[in-house]
Amino acid sequence: MHDDRRITEVRLQRFVRERLTPAIYGRTVPLALSSWDVPDEPVPALEAMRQVFQPQEHGAAWGKPWGTKWLRLQGEVPDGWGAEPDTAVEVVVDLGFTIEAPGFQCEGIAWRPDGTIIKAISPRNQYIPLKLLGGGMAVDFYVEAAANPDMAQGWTFAATPLGDKSTAGDAPQYRLGTIAIAELNQTVWDLQQDVWTLAGLMEQLPLELPRRHEILRALERMMDVMDPDDVAGTAAAGREELAVVLARQAYASAHQLVATGHAHIDSAWLWPVRETIRKCARTFSNVVALMDENPDFVFACSSAQQLAWIKELYPELFSRIREKVGAGQFVPVGGMWVESDTNMPGGEAMARQFVEGKGFFLAEFGVECREAWLPDSFGYSAALPQIVKAAGSRWFLTQKISWNQTNRMPHHTFNWEGIDGTRLFTHFPPVDTYNSDLSARDLAHAERNYRDHGRGSVSLVPFGYGDGGGGPTREMLAAAARTADLEGSPKVRIGSPESFFRQAEQDYPSLPVWVGEMYLELHRGTYTTQARTKKGNRRSEHLLREAELWCTTAAVRCGGDYGYPAAELKRLWQLVLLQQFHDILPGSAIAWVHRDAERNYQAIESALEALISQAAAAMLGSGNRQFLLNAAPHPRSGVPALAVGEPGPAAEPVQATASDGGYVLDNGIIRAVVDADGLLTSLRDHATGREAIAPGQRGNLLELHRDTPNEWDAWDIDEFYRRNVTPLEQAQSVRLGDEGGSAVVVVERLAGLSPLTQHITLAPGSPSLHITTSVDWQEREKLLKLGFPLDVRADRSAAETQFGH
Repeated sequence: MHDDRRITEVRLQRFVRERLTPAIYGRTVPLALSSWDVPDEPVPALEAMRQVFQPQEHGAAWGKPWGTKWLRLQGEVPDGWGAEPDTAVEVVVDLGFTIEAPGFQCEGIAWRPDGTIIKAISPRNQYIPLKLLGGGMAVDFYVEAAANPDMAQGWTFAATPLGDKSTAGDAPQYRLGTIAIAELNQTVWDLQQDVWTLAGLMEQLPLELPRRHEILRALERMMDVMDPDDVAGTAAAGREELAVVLARQAYASAHQLVATGHAHIDSAWLWPVRETIRKCARTFSNVVALMDENPDFVFACSSAQQLAWIKELYPELFSRIREKVGAGQFVPVGGMWVESDTNMPGGEAMARQFVEGKGFFLAEFGVECREAWLPDSFGYSAALPQIVKAAGSRWFLTQKISWNQTNRMPHHTFNWEGIDGTRLFTHFPPVDTYNSDLSARDLAHAERNYRDHGRGSVSLVPFGYGDGGGGPTREMLAAAARTADLEGSPKVRIGSPESFFRQAEQDYPSLPVWVGEMYLELHRGTYTTQARTKKGNRRSEHLLREAELWCTTAAVRCGGDYGYPAAELKRLWQLVLLQQFHDILPGSAIAWVHRDAERNYQAIESALEALISQAAAAMLGSGNRQFLLNAAPHPRSGVPALAVGEPGPAAEPVQATASDGGYVLDNGIIRAVVDADGLLTSLRDHATGREAIAPGQRGNLLELHRDTPNEWDAWDIDEFYRRNVTPLEQAQSVRLGDEGGSAVVVVERLAGLSPLTQHITLAPGSPSLHITTSVDWQEREKLLKLGFPLDVRADRSAAETQFGH
């Protein structure tokens, strides 16, 4: 069979690489550079501009990890540039980018000398139109360049010292590339977009379809008519050869895709919160600049926290965003303070995510979000449908479950039923990403992957560079325009999430139902990683509840003599909600992020303890009598639930007796037997006679496993970890202690090279045995597990579900 396809395809690749792309900018002239290196943390723009700038060489190495360099760019546009039809003058700034992984390397943002933002500079967005610089022929502006290190490192999952300033060193990370005034040839640029769309579509079509070969021959004719030595002069002729195949309309039954601009910006992950703030400014400035040129472009922005940062630190940009919200282009979505984890936060915290998020969007924009938007959280609690509905929303979007290791979700559009029977219209974009570039590959995957063909015909595709920000580009908008009605492709239209959901509801009225939790079969290690972060969250949630209880009680009891600290409680709640972001609380971020989190939790605890003390003083006054503030929902020490009173008489002391090298602890409510190895052989309830430990087994057994997952070391525990285990049965010492009337068995042992101490405590009058484990962890790639073989037979367990089990 005569098949010369490959000849043309390889020819096309080289033509685009060596002829077409270099011809986009026909002429360039370098700009004069000067610079100032910020000594430590970033400073405001006007402060930076007041510094003394030194001459800066082109091509020089720059940027210690996490450092900032301010560049001043100056020059004059040569006479006649941009005067010819289909040409325009732009400034091109290459900070030393690699074309891959935008958002995971150096980035920049351009500033006018008056301290207003122009737009951002990133690997796939290196241009600044001359008209944004004032429109004259003189060029004079600044670039705030961030030397964020490449933490991804090709996704090799290797350990790196770059995750904290204290260990990252100061070696330059980047080398300046081209920084110049350039003349854009619009026809060549348009031709490049034509070729990108058609070549991508061709590769996705089956070989037996005539459409694939029609596109191939059109691309071949395009190259034939063009002069490789005069690409600019022959680009119009090349576009004419492609016009017919670009004009062919899509099949009537083609899948419909609502494309929503998006930039999933992790509020912290491979960068600290302080850098997220700058990422938001960079991304949102690009977005509003695109909106100025493309009035039909729509961008969805979740996370009220991120817009609150912009309001506080970039007020001029915030006012531009507010204008675009009013125009229907910049669309707040999700109604949450951040895109949080949904499994570890308590019920009140999940509710507050919506209270604070929706409250901000309503106050600042007059917008009521109708959808919950969590594309990247690590699984979804079965309590979420009722919380979302109670918050006044009606739709839910995620795509993370597409990452499941074993079982695939059977539908992309369905009703999700929660633990109380509440149903929520839910959509998983079949494109399987929240960072689409609207390539033909992405569009074809969305159409092929959609599991509800014949019942539904529309899905959503979020497009734009994300995780590290960046957002949509003009190339993506060009792709959307070319695939709006193109044979062989799904039909793409730019639209808001609300427009999609309303169309989908009409398109697919009889939905299948998914009942209960949507469990992510991946990232299981995020329930244990970074224990101090998780402890800080739980302690903060408890203290916030207590502070609100006692401050409210004081306000009611004391009237005008006590002022309810509403603003301070709101500030503390918002900080706790930020820490519940799905890469902070789960423990999947860099060291810098978790050091910040631990400091924040310490500050939160101090502030809340002070508020509780102030409320108690207002209610009780001064004196020597002891009072117990019982915030528990049950009596404690003789004080009723949710009440203040003097403690009752102490419960009977705990009996602790030696037995066979171990100890028996008994407080009249429960009886615990700890053997000579510090293991629990019996835990019995006196009232029922119920034994908790299975016959012949021992609880409180620490087990040391290998921790070598296939990927994502801080995130994953793969099932094969179970196959290699060392039980830590031998104790170095087991002794009896005493803590204020409680009986305590102190157990010391080694976990590999890590010394470990346990306090097994039974308090007077307590129906529970408390075990506190402290370890000086010295192991690498090991997992420590605490096991309790309970005398229970069950095929499922339900616990820690908000407002449920």
